[in-house]
Amino acid sequence: IWASSFLTSSLSPNHGVLMTATSNAAAAFGVDLLPCDITPYKAGNTGVDYMTIFDSGVAGPHLMINALTHGNEVCGAHALRFLFEKDVRPTRGKLTLSFANIDAYESFNADYPYASRYVDEDFNRIWNEATLDGPRESRELTRGRAMRPVVDTVDHMLDIHSVELPQPAMLLAGSQAKGRTLSAAIGAPRHVVIDAGHAAGKRIRDYAQFDDPSRDSAACLVECGYHFYKEAADIAVETSLRFLRHHDAIDPTFLAEHLGETNDEEQLFIEVSGPVTVETDNFVFDRVFEGFEIVPDEGTLIGTDDGRKVRTPYANCVMIMPAREPVKGKTAVRLGRLV
Repeated sequence: IWASSFLTSSLSPNHGVLMTATSNAAAAFGVDLLPCDITPYKAGNTGVDYMTIFDSGVAGPHLMINALTHGNEVCGAHALRFLFEKDVRPTRGKLTLSFANIDAYESFNADYPYASRYVDEDFNRIWNEATLDGPRESRELTRGRAMRPVVDTVDHMLDIHSVELPQPAMLLAGSQAKGRTLSAAIGAPRHVVIDAGHAAGKRIRDYAQFDDPSRDSAACLVECGYHFYKEAADIAVETSLRFLRHHDAIDPTFLAEHLGETNDEEQLFIEVSGPVTVETDNFVFDRVFEGFEIVPDEGTLIGTDDGRKVRTPYANCVMIMPAREPVKGKTAVRLGRLV
């Protein structure tokens, strides 16, 4: 393993909860995709470590592909390494390649592969302007504040993630129509989730210009499947190339060689109606949900929360991102409607 140190001194209480189940989960699903060496890209050219801007010198949008918003979601690091090693450069406009939560990434330990999601707080909940401008301090906030001047100049962004259970890949389009338009233009993965983000704080894909309906700037988040399957890296690379292709910012010859002909399925757009929040320490799913099951009947049992029955609130209810281990106060599963 390239990065094997484990920062136990700064773990939040949530990490302790995660660690109780990580060994069993890793044993069940395997850890086949590990961190790669990204130190050659540390210096960059922006004055901010691990952020590099390539300028074509031709008029066009400023695009950004961001990886490692969460330190254990390593597929994005592999995708950016691919783009660096293949000398991918924009044919118009600018392209920023960014590795985000480096401190968390460097804490990765394969024995506890879920525990390096973040160090002090979730990097993907700090992108409220008031939070970034405020007095609170954390390692994630320090990193976000350093990245912010570059992010402020970006027109369109792809943020690369993965999920904690083996389940289909998906795009998260946010709540604005322009996010849905970008997701459709990328064309894959098949499932596109329309959601308003998290009450706990804004994701980077919802930051400022990306969530402002009066501006053209759009962002999309891709969840590339299970964190530690090698296929996640392949999906991350493919989605990155599709993003660049849509913006006409990549050499067609390179696309033909590395992306080839794409035979896209019709995408399914699913609007989140709300979460099922775990209220006790005794939440149990009624059955295994792998993600994107469509439950046909209203009132179907989803699970029990210390004996309280939790049921689907409407017909054709879609199960989105079921939790690996339901934790009190967290989301067990998101519910959605096909639109």
